[in-house]
Amino acid sequence: MGQQKLVRFEAIKGFQNVLQYPENMAGRWAAHFGNGQPLTLELACGKGEYTVGLATLHPEQNFIGVDVKGNRIFIGARQAIQQQLNNAAFLRTQIDRIATYFNPQEVASIWITFPDPQLRRSRAKRRLTHPKFLRLYQRFLQKNGDIHLKTDSPVLYRFTLQVIEKYGCTLKEALDNLYADQPVSPELNIKTHYESLDIAGSNRVHYIRFSLPDYPLPDFDKALQEYVFANEAPTGNEKSIVS
Repeated sequence: MGQQKLVRFEAIKGFQNVLQYPENMAGRWAAHFGNGQPLTLELACGKGEYTVGLATLHPEQNFIGVDVKGNRIFIGARQAIQQQLNNAAFLRTQIDRIATYFNPQEVASIWITFPDPQLRRSRAKRRLTHPKFLRLYQRFLQKNGDIHLKTDSPVLYRFTLQVIEKYGCTLKEALDNLYADQPVSPELNIKTHYESLDIAGSNRVHYIRFSLPDYPLPDFDKALQEYVFANEAPTGNEKSIVS
């Protein structure tokens, strides 16, 4: 591990706005923030640009950036401290454990901004909009709570639209080329480090806003996997997706 990472890991131990694998936090976030304001999560937050940006735009709400990599969380957490954003916090943990940290109905909305699209077909279950994860979100997301996806990956964009249709989710907004549909809201104008890299080489950003059904998601996972293998390139090449 590099020296800089070691320094950052040590530093966040003393950050009051960083919780690392905390125990018994479900139902206690209002106490942590000192208020009962609506709670929004940014999953796989990386350096926390969206958490900090949303907290700046909406002081009347609380925001938690979630990521497993402490050296990345350090960047956003330090910025939030410097800007005295008391409505921003960071949770270090794995996303597949996320439901253990919140009570039912405790979270108002979720942002997923430029996550790893997990392009290989065999890794589709790792995509953060896969029903495996949506079932976790159902355990704590409020009724009709929005899930926002912002990505430069056409694979993840099309996959998520397929999930929304197949599993009875409510599609509220879908923009295939976000910045071509100007003007966009201040929330959607927040830029992350990964957005600036244009890793997919698509030269466009996709955006989806949707909500989950009230009932448990049906088990169409096998059919979804068949869709993936039939419509996506085996190597995960973004340009080889079947239209």
